Amino acid sequence: MMLELIDTRQGTNNDRNFSNGNTLPYTGVPFGMNHYAVQTNNEDSWFFNPYHRVFQGIRLSHQPSPWMGDFCPLLMTPIAGSELSNDIPSYQSSYRPEEAVFSPHYLKIKQLRYNIVTELTPSERGCRLDLTYRTEKQAGIVFHMPGEKSWFKLEPETKTVSGFVNYAAGSHDPDFGMYFRVRFDYAFDVKTSGLVESDKGKQLILYFEDAAHQTVHASLTTSFISLKQANLNYEREIADSFEEQKRSAEKSWEHYLERISVSHENQEYVKTFYTCLYRMFLFPQKFYELNEAGLPVHYDTTAKEVKSGYLYTNNGFWDTYKTVYPLYSIIAPEEYKEILAGILTAYNESGFLPKWLSPDERGMMPGTLVDAVIADAAVKGLLSEAETAEFLEAMIKTATVKSGNSVYGRLGIEEYDRLGYVSTDVSESVNQTLDYAYSDFCISQTAAVLNDQQPVVEQFKKTSLNYRNLFDQETGFMRGKDAEGKFRKGFSADRWGFDYTEGSAWQNSFGVYHNIQDLIDGYESETAFLNRLTELCNTQPSFEVGSYGFEIHEMSEVSAIDYGQLALSNQPSFHIPYLFNYVGKPASTQVVVKQLMTRLFNSGFEGFPGDEDNGSMSGWFVFSSMGFYPVTPGSGEYVLGIPLFDEVTIHLPDGKTWEIETRNNTAQANFVTEVYKNQVPYNKLYLTHADLLSGGRFTVHLGLAPVYKKITKEERPFSLKNRLI
Repeated sequence: MMLELIDTRQGTNNDRNFSNGNTLPYTGVPFGMNHYAVQTNNEDSWFFNPYHRVFQGIRLSHQPSPWMGDFCPLLMTPIAGSELSNDIPSYQSSYRPEEAVFSPHYLKIKQLRYNIVTELTPSERGCRLDLTYRTEKQAGIVFHMPGEKSWFKLEPETKTVSGFVNYAAGSHDPDFGMYFRVRFDYAFDVKTSGLVESDKGKQLILYFEDAAHQTVHASLTTSFISLKQANLNYEREIADSFEEQKRSAEKSWEHYLERISVSHENQEYVKTFYTCLYRMFLFPQKFYELNEAGLPVHYDTTAKEVKSGYLYTNNGFWDTYKTVYPLYSIIAPEEYKEILAGILTAYNESGFLPKWLSPDERGMMPGTLVDAVIADAAVKGLLSEAETAEFLEAMIKTATVKSGNSVYGRLGIEEYDRLGYVSTDVSESVNQTLDYAYSDFCISQTAAVLNDQQPVVEQFKKTSLNYRNLFDQETGFMRGKDAEGKFRKGFSADRWGFDYTEGSAWQNSFGVYHNIQDLIDGYESETAFLNRLTELCNTQPSFEVGSYGFEIHEMSEVSAIDYGQLALSNQPSFHIPYLFNYVGKPASTQVVVKQLMTRLFNSGFEGFPGDEDNGSMSGWFVFSSMGFYPVTPGSGEYVLGIPLFDEVTIHLPDGKTWEIETRNNTAQANFVTEVYKNQVPYNKLYLTHADLLSGGRFTVHLGLAPVYKKITKEERPFSLKNRLI
């Protein structure tokens, strides 16, 4: 079973200064409203480390990234005979990480201090807990939660604890929070239980009657709407027994994990694949619930009221548009459609398309790259004509209207419209400009799906070329310009920050995803562009701290992985290894991609070369290991690389399969020598989404030395310059 291969602690050995993924060991269900993780320390967002041997409790969490923080967390700590305290560490216990179970659908911890075994299995909006007390001391559990307006209510007659966690973490509504109810099968000892408050939050210490050497069964459900809704969620989701709940969660994961089958004699590759695939279905999280009529409803933090409709949260589109949503288009199109409905809900309630939701708009990262999520769905036929028209209206407004709140829409929008670029007066101006240009391409593509939007197609196709305004032919890099059209003085390709996002000119000059051929033409020749890519890979990963003023973790990571200036540790470099295909040199893509896959990723605690970011980096590995990658979401194409596995079978939603067989798949075979599609020679360096969905079989032969042959323009991947919309 694929679940047995997954240890959720992949990429969890991190701190503020260095990231091996910055992931958390989440137990939950795909797209679940809550996640559950072991807490080993109470140091803000970095609350778990796999090498710590202290257990502070199981944390109900909604944290998409340590850089975003958690909202509405609830910590649950089983205890036996402890004194009342307001300090979390006073209740902590040692545990043996090597004996614990960290699985997507099941969590098991033994607390050595108390001799308690805690088991948890999740539902979509709750969980079941089994607390086995192997002790004579009085059995209990502590609930910890932050927030001045948080509250608990003890209901001894129904053996229930209810409460409200008011910890908005940047939400537009400071009074926003999570309601919860926990039901036990043991009576409370009201005399010894108690509530302790401090400036750090509130703690409810709950003791049970006659639970020594017994297993206490508990069921928890939550709601962002009301306690009544939490009860309704309980009736629908919580199974009659722990084992039934566990099996339900197991089936939820198998539903997605079994959609792709891979095989290789190196089981570490297989484990890494499925652990990465698991991470691609943790986010975004459902933020909606089903009312009594079974209709979707959610809490609108802007209007501060309950409204109808789907809504998802905890997602940064700057990260996930590149890999997560393109995978959904292949193996989870129905879920993709529901997430899109949630995106439209967010637009209708705020007036702008979202950029980074947690729980509502945080306004993080450059661009408005949700446009790529929409365009990819539109060109792949996942939207109706009416939905496409509605999204197009939202895309155009977000691209052209300045908001009175800087968290919404495009920064520097007036300059971009007037100058054709964002000036150095705006932070990260190069990335803003390049991302806006790509979004304009996505708007054009979405409009092209409709039959009556040709003026819009042409308008945004034209502005999608605005990246040209920042290309410096003398240096061969994208550079920041002031409002007078002059490049920033004192240029250094190694300098981070200023006009670039989490990198330098090296990492951020190739983000012309939709028109790489035009970028190539900006150089003197294809050879000059090839030489620049080669130089990028072969030069030392040197850096200047630039506007950051100190060495940020991304700088440390690019130095640590030591792959030249190819910083696969961060999203702007994800597509760069595939760019050799655009100048007809696929062998370079193949050898670089294979080295990145086999050396920078694993299933262990140091499993990623940088921040994993909501499934984004996991998606790079999943796609690349299957042998193709979505360089240009919104084009309907994937760029070929080199498969990692001997066999891959993608089980498509309509019952068809896409199979990839790799022959002579040895460690030393770094190059593709022949490709056949359904036994017919295949020379293109790309694969269309339509071809993939039609089903078939790719046979890829690998070799020790590259095979050089002429690659025509038609055989090269999508560029706007070479393809008609």
